[in-house]
Amino acid sequence: MSTASTRMTGAQALIKALEMEQVDTIFGLPGGCILPAYDPLLESSIRHVLVRHEQGAGHMAEGYAHVTGRPGVAMVTSGPAATNLVTPLMDAYMDSIPMVGITGQVGTSAIGSDAFQECDTVGITRSCTKHNELVMTPDDIPLAVRQAFHLATTGRPGPVLLDLPKDVLQNEMTWHWPTDDEVAGSLPGYRPTMKGHPRMIKEAARMILAAERPVLYVGGGMLKARAAEILRELAEMTGINVVTTLMARGVFPDDHELCLGMPGMHGTIAATTAMQRADLLIALGARFDDRITGRLDAFAPDAKIIHVDIDPAEQGKVRRPDVPIVGDCRLVTEEIVQAIRDLTASGIEQADITAWKSRVSGWQEIFPLTYDEASPGAGLKPQYCLEELRAASTDETILVSGVGQHQMWASLHWKFNQPYSWVNSGGLGTMGFSIPAAIGAKAGRPDATVWAVDGDGCFQMTAQELVTATVERIPVKVALLNNSYLGMVRQWQEMFYDERYSEVYLSTETPDYVKWAESMGCVGIRVESPEEVGPAIEKANSINDRSVVVEFRTDSEEKVFPMVPAGVSNDEVLVHPSQEQFRAQLG
Repeated sequence: MSTASTRMTGAQALIKALEMEQVDTIFGLPGGCILPAYDPLLESSIRHVLVRHEQGAGHMAEGYAHVTGRPGVAMVTSGPAATNLVTPLMDAYMDSIPMVGITGQVGTSAIGSDAFQECDTVGITRSCTKHNELVMTPDDIPLAVRQAFHLATTGRPGPVLLDLPKDVLQNEMTWHWPTDDEVAGSLPGYRPTMKGHPRMIKEAARMILAAERPVLYVGGGMLKARAAEILRELAEMTGINVVTTLMARGVFPDDHELCLGMPGMHGTIAATTAMQRADLLIALGARFDDRITGRLDAFAPDAKIIHVDIDPAEQGKVRRPDVPIVGDCRLVTEEIVQAIRDLTASGIEQADITAWKSRVSGWQEIFPLTYDEASPGAGLKPQYCLEELRAASTDETILVSGVGQHQMWASLHWKFNQPYSWVNSGGLGTMGFSIPAAIGAKAGRPDATVWAVDGDGCFQMTAQELVTATVERIPVKVALLNNSYLGMVRQWQEMFYDERYSEVYLSTETPDYVKWAESMGCVGIRVESPEEVGPAIEKANSINDRSVVVEFRTDSEEKVFPMVPAGVSNDEVLVHPSQEQFRAQLG
């Protein structure tokens, strides 16, 4: 380990280590135990974004990581600040987002004494981090930081947390920076498999060429692996249709003729039914989530499974694969493409999938996404608002979503043609994600236009972070679909609880979102008729020096279709009422 004679505090070592890791932005909120780390920030090259709630810091770090591929960093103090960071840590863990959380802790001599603002942060976050550590001496800080960034960004990405006692930050150490070999040597059990097993690669290629009803089932792991280009090459070389999960939207262009869109509980009929009827699913960076499979024992009953994932724990966790391949999705897909080329060069031909593709195209034609026209006196159709917003946006626009009906409508009705243009909370489904994540995305990609689509329930959870956006000059645009309800809960109560609407109504009058937006330094715009939608979007897009909140007053009774009710087979998908007459053609 290289050593210099420079003496510094643990806090100075922490900030210098973050600079060495090329961190340019930290999202955080100071407090007593982390305060020593905030002093050397004044002389650092790192921008600090002062949030209004620690949860916001974590979601901003996530949004930053989503669009840049670099780990987002959140720094908060001990006790309640650390527990407020738990939700974004769990969110990042579920969605494999590279993130480094830094929390203050009470002094080492006070640990275990129930000191003021003490909590067992390492114990609390053990199940929602890829790795966490209580750093007990300032000399350990540089290696701990290097390990954190290495673990967060390699293998299956995820959040890492460092818990730093106040006296560890205050005490002195001699600066040193660990080498790559020293970092690797300090993690003897951590050796992610990058390349696929040659025998499995060849077997996968053979199965792909032999399949008569194949589907490429693509998950968020392909985005993490930066594999969009090779995915397109594989799809076009074989002519196989592609479904992209909620976490994978944008990895394959929606306007491509082979794209079927999102499958699952609220996926397109063509995507979901193609998976059900397939004889081969090529799962790339996907984890067979319950929202995709529906009732597991009825999912894709005739399909063989090729499963590519860098996390060996995913193999067989939900569905046992016929060909499990552990490795980096981009590298493995490249190997599969080459193996297919080698087999075809040796004279092995691909099965004729013309009839299958024609059948799939038929489902696309018969069951397009649809919704009813707005009734006189009713609210705006949220799908219409999103379609108009997409029409006024470029492929490079970044769309960040909250969780609920608006999330599903956004994923379905927005056309994603670029990777890393979609940011959402998939696995954990965190309401309140959208506003802070959009701010983080804008901080990471300041030249991009960032729109947050939110519901009124989500918005009220974290809207205070728009104050952060104003003060820190990180302008974002918000499409607030206000239907005065917790919309997805209302849909379930209407459909499955005999219209017994229990604690789901918010308010039609309170709060006044335009005044609320203006009080936070934003431009507020209210839209109540279809004629106002286009001009409001145009006005919002013309404002670039302030955040804008466009409140669309939407129909409270509008539901998300298609829908597979929880616990049933994907074959029992509920289509839009206007399409029910064509259900027999799904057989």
